[in-house]
Amino acid sequence: MSTRRPTHAGSWYEDDSTTLKAELDGWLDAVPNEIDKLGALPIPGARIIIGPHAGYAYSGPCAAWAYKALDLSKAKRIFLLGPSHHHPLATIALPEVTSYATPLSDEPLPLDTEIINKIRTASSAFETMSRRVDEREHSMELHLPYIHRKLQLTFPGRPASEYPPLVPIMVGSTNAETERAVGALLATYLADPSNAFVISSDFCHWGQRFGYTYYVRDAPQQKPPLPLSFDSLPQPPTTVSAAEDTLQKVPGRSLRRNSELHAEIYDSISAVDIATMKAITTGNASQFLKSLRTTGNTVCGRHPIGVIMAALEEYASVAGEEVGKFHFIRYERSSDPDVVSESSVSYVSAVAVV
Repeated sequence: MSTRRPTHAGSWYEDDSTTLKAELDGWLDAVPNEIDKLGALPIPGARIIIGPHAGYAYSGPCAAWAYKALDLSKAKRIFLLGPSHHHPLATIALPEVTSYATPLSDEPLPLDTEIINKIRTASSAFETMSRRVDEREHSMELHLPYIHRKLQLTFPGRPASEYPPLVPIMVGSTNAETERAVGALLATYLADPSNAFVISSDFCHWGQRFGYTYYVRDAPQQKPPLPLSFDSLPQPPTTVSAAEDTLQKVPGRSLRRNSELHAEIYDSISAVDIATMKAITTGNASQFLKSLRTTGNTVCGRHPIGVIMAALEEYASVAGEEVGKFHFIRYERSSDPDVVSESSVSYVSAVAVV
């Protein structure tokens, strides 16, 4: 058995098991036990989430909302999709290791090597990521402690070796055609209620250091101030055109000087992020891609999101009904910049019931 080490522990998050467990439990306890219109947490059948992957000092509290909503009670397998930040990748990569370690236990989380190998042989879009590439990437690792703790709470007394195994999938800079093809493949697993899906993504990376200063001059004032939770966030529109209306209200351009400011920068960032969230809640992958083309929003997990949206569309077409629409339940940012030289990263938590 080969194990991926928790290479970002001790820097991006705590490496002491007692401290890490207390931190995770504190964030989970701070999330309400019930969300209006969605019900008590975890939400029955909520087996798809989108959550952030920054250092826990920034994204840990936001991620707790997604994980408290996640229902793993019937899970026999957990798919984990994340982007590649360091390894040039135009396709999809699957791990060569057989388990993933976290600081929460001496026993690592098992991978479903049988399913991984089955997927690997199903399409030429898949390649193997080396252990080195795997350990350099943080997008999936930052979810492992939360997954591990959620499994400990869901299956108390069960050893880690008997937890639902993971299927990690690193999604590169894929095109829409590849995302549709991989989504169609994953739709088979999505149809099985024993499979859960965790999608790793931060949202807008704004600032000169990210090369993204898109600015919405007439962005509405943000009310209420951050953080925003379920009732303040965009809910699924009744029609795709409702999201199109939102996007049409987000014209923008690159901001170069503070003298160009009209709306506050952080209100502009909110407008872009909310337009993106609105597009995702339509359940239409093309609408999501359109929103990204319109604003250029630097959603680093846009390709994993594109894959799961394609999978949901494929599943819905087979089921003959709408399924798995996302609800965004939390939105935060690392900071609220008010000058061009500052920067911020946005974090969201979303859940879909299938």
